[in-house]
Order: sequence, then structure tokens, then C-alpha cells
Amino acid sequence: MLEPEIETMPRADLARLQLERLRQTIRHAYANVAVFRHRMELEGIAPKDIRTLDDLRRLPFSTKNDLHDNYPLGMFAVPRDRLVRIHASSGTTTGRPTIVGYTRDDLDTWAALMARSLYCAGVRPGDIVHNAYGYGLFTGGIGVHYGAERLGCTVVPISGGNTARQITMLRDLGADVICSTPSYALRIAELAEHDGVDLRGAPLRLGVFGAEPWTEAMRMELEIRLGITAVDIYGLSEVMGPGVAIECHQARRGMHGWEDHFIFEVVDPQTGEVLPPGAPGELVITTLTRQALPLIRYRTRDITRINPERCECGRTHLRLAKFAGRTDDMMIIRGVNVYPSQIEEILVGFAGLAPHYQLLIGRDGPLDILTVEVEATPEASAQSYAHTEAAIAHEIKSRIGVTCEIHLKPPDAIPRSEGKAVRVRDVRKR
Repeated sequence: MLEPEIETMPRADLARLQLERLRQTIRHAYANVAVFRHRMELEGIAPKDIRTLDDLRRLPFSTKNDLHDNYPLGMFAVPRDRLVRIHASSGTTTGRPTIVGYTRDDLDTWAALMARSLYCAGVRPGDIVHNAYGYGLFTGGIGVHYGAERLGCTVVPISGGNTARQITMLRDLGADVICSTPSYALRIAELAEHDGVDLRGAPLRLGVFGAEPWTEAMRMELEIRLGITAVDIYGLSEVMGPGVAIECHQARRGMHGWEDHFIFEVVDPQTGEVLPPGAPGELVITTLTRQALPLIRYRTRDITRINPERCECGRTHLRLAKFAGRTDDMMIIRGVNVYPSQIEEILVGFAGLAPHYQLLIGRDGPLDILTVEVEATPEASAQSYAHTEAAIAHEIKSRIGVTCEIHLKPPDAIPRSEGKAVRVRDVRKR
């Protein structure tokens, strides 16, 4: 499923293709989506004014609030009878989920991009793909499913949950690839070890993990405990689903973003100013081939940076660094900006700790306080808990600059996830 004519396209040719598709997308959105047309008119911009890729910066951002404010189908650019599938994200405080839709061509594009992504990660035709992403309205499970089938794999559509059965199917069917959130893969590894099942001796060789931020420390933990190579994948329902970007198995140093279908920008989260390659900021994506739901300069809230250097694998598409977190996940504790991934990088691999934790934001008078609840390994003695808590607090203070309380919990005390892990709990209102 390698597409050398696209994936290794010279940068100048790729830019010309992007501009052609960008202009088509803007004409399509302007003609069919009242929100985009109104905003462009307010800025005094018409589709004909977009002559270069740099002109994209003249256009206003779009956000998830636009999808909520125009719920359910007000942001769609095609009539309802052209939609062949609807997906949705979880609801917000308003109770309204984020509705996304696809034409038949959109689904074909998605399947092709997922097949390309899986091949890039090291999946091959004939592999057995154990798909433990959730099915249903969530795009993860179905996105991986149709991409793997398009590639020529055998798919086990097990979805999430029933972890004991997951282990049985992995062992008995001899899966080559597992796809899930990293936190759920860790849960599978943990229960397999508890039950005496050594998945490291199975044919399993590759894990494709995404849908939540995870660190290099977590990658190492998964690779050791499952005996696999772990690869990061990125996507979001609003712009397509999984398959927007993925690591190549050759380098695994940043995810190739498929620039023939998306334009990637990184902006300052506060000012919206476009940042140069290498500078961390909020990822902004413009779709180039989406028919049902074209999005222009969509603010993803995901924090990353662009690495424009050519990858050793030969692909010319830019790479996105591992995500540090989301702007809405960032905690400000006594003036210090803290992301859960920074805490995870310290906790995972720390002697005597299991890789399960939660961060609680509380209040001490007028000030916010951070409490880290983390689980001890069965081998750790209760007498050592206080010493370990002090060591963790010192490490977090010295590396991140924030003072926090550490509560070391006994084994199995931290809730496990069968989907996206809940890392942060805000208990201030309590």
C-alpha cells in the first residue's frame, strides 16, 4: 500500500497539489456553508483571493464551538441525502455531541488513508489485526477496521472491554498487530501477566496506539511488556478520524502528516500567530479533500511542533512531534503550566511504581493544588511508600517546577480504562 508517487512527492509538487485542492475546498465551503461564507465576507475575502498557500493565514479559524453552535448538521456542505454515515464524539457540558458525516467519496478517502497509514507503521497484507479501539459512534474502531481490510489484512473487530477475552483471542488467533489506546494496551498486558499468559512469545510484533497523549516512557513500557514495536497514530473525528498522521516504522521520530489531504499549521494558543517549524504550539488543520464537512483552519487544541526535516524513510510529508497534551488539559498550578504527559514521563519507569495514575486538581484557600495519585507495584513494601512519595515530589518539583502532593496507592487502586484513560480530575467544586 506504499504510494511512492504521493508519499515521496517533491515538496514543490506537493505544495502545488495542496494549493489546487485548497482553492477547491474554499470554493466548496464558501458556496455551501453559511458560517464560512459569512466569516469570509466579514473579512472582505472571496475564494478568488486565495492565490497562494500563505493566503490561508488570512482566513479565520474554526473551532469545535462552531460544530456545537450549528448542531447537528449546520456545518455540512452537502445535502443530508448525500451522507452515507454519521459519527459523533462524546457530549460536552451542553449535552451535545460533535456530529461528523461522510459522503461515499469521503469514506473511500478515509479507508485509503488508513491503509496508507497502517502500511507506513509496518502493517502488511495478510497480517491479523486485533482491533481493540471502540466501535460505534467513535471513529477509532471503524476507521482502523476499514483501513486494515483495504490493506488486505484479517481484522478481529473485538472493540474495547472484556479484557480476559481480548487476551484469549490474541493468544489463540495469533494476532500480528494490536490497535488500541495505549492505556488499554497496558491493561491487557497487565492482566495477561497476572493470568500467566506471556504475550511476548506470541506472533504479536506491532502495536498501533493513539486516541490519547502518551509518552516515550509509556512506549518503552508497552514494548517491554508486550514484546512489540509501538507506533503512534493521530487523528480526530472532526477532520476525518484516525489516519491523519502516523509514525513510520523505520524512524518512529514524529508522525507523518498526510499533506496531500491536510494542511498543518502550528499557532500560538493565545495569539493565534503562526509559529515557525520546531516551535511548540497548537495544531491547526485544514482539510483538502473532505466533501461532507470541510474545515478551514480548525483549531485542534492539540499541542505539538512541526519537524520539516526529511525522514530517513524517504517520505517527504512533514512530521508532527509526539503530542505534549491539549490546551484544555493544561493545568495552571500556582502560575506553572503543567501537562499530564510531563507528569507521566516522570512516573512511568520510576522504581516501585506501576504505570497507573490520576491527577487531582483541588483548592487550598484561594490557591489551586495538584495531587498525584499513583499506584505502587506489588513488590513495593508499604514501609517504603513515604520515601517513594518524597522522591517523586522532589523529581516533579525539580523537573517541572510545581509543588504537589503525592499519594502512593496499593496495587489495583487506580481505576483502569477500557478506552481513553481519565488522567485529570477536577475536584475543586467539591
